[in-house]
Amino acid sequence: MTTEPERSYQTELTVGGVTIDRRDIEMLAAIDDNGSMHAAANALGRSYARLQRRVVELEAELGTLTERQRGGRDGGGTTLTETARDLRQRFERHQTALEGVASVRESVIPGTVVDRDGELATVETPIGSVVAIAPAGAETVQVVVRSDAVVLEEPENEGTVNGTSVRNRFDGIVEKVETGEAVAQVVVAIGGVNGTDGEDHTIELEALVTRGSLESLGLESGRPIVTSFKATAARGIPLEDGTVSGKSTEAET
Repeated sequence: MTTEPERSYQTELTVGGVTIDRRDIEMLAAIDDNGSMHAAANALGRSYARLQRRVVELEAELGTLTERQRGGRDGGGTTLTETARDLRQRFERHQTALEGVASVRESVIPGTVVDRDGELATVETPIGSVVAIAPAGAETVQVVVRSDAVVLEEPENEGTVNGTSVRNRFDGIVEKVETGEAVAQVVVAIGGVNGTDGEDHTIELEALVTRGSLESLGLESGRPIVTSFKATAARGIPLEDGTVSGKSTEAET
């Protein structure tokens, strides 16, 4: 009797001539968390020289990933650039898609178009202004955002708004977490009771994250969190009226 060998899979992301794996993403996360490459190397149990060499290899292909400030006991601090943060998010999305163990859901935010810039519309919603792609002539819409397009960040991380990279950014509270073996669905409540009209304008926004992100961010019910999504990831679907309330639905993958 023969047994089939156990299969294992490792997520890799090829960009140009370089292949990024989980160790590279852990390295960038450690730099971000510890504020320097020396501290990141110590936290990961790697040599500083090897870690620095890998950063140089990645930057030669991908562009600047770190910004260094000289001075200090450990040779100065180091922070990640927006390019590095985008790379980490892209890797996580790639891993989620590869694992294929969770369905993608859609969050729905009702609103009214108040301004336009070409294909992009500014939609006034219960949680504030949302920039989304909407067809010409649309007035009352529901903005639909897929859970795999929503990024979660620490409240103290201000982030960088660069052009249309992140046009939609909202503070929220984790309401519910549904965990799987490799990924988790996180429901974030945004908004609340309006002091003017006394109405509850809470919108539920869902995010699909890996278990690694779930643990590193400490995501649990009641935890404050910042949500963001690109304008190009939001779609404004025309409606005849604005009676749709914020909700989540299953999306086809």
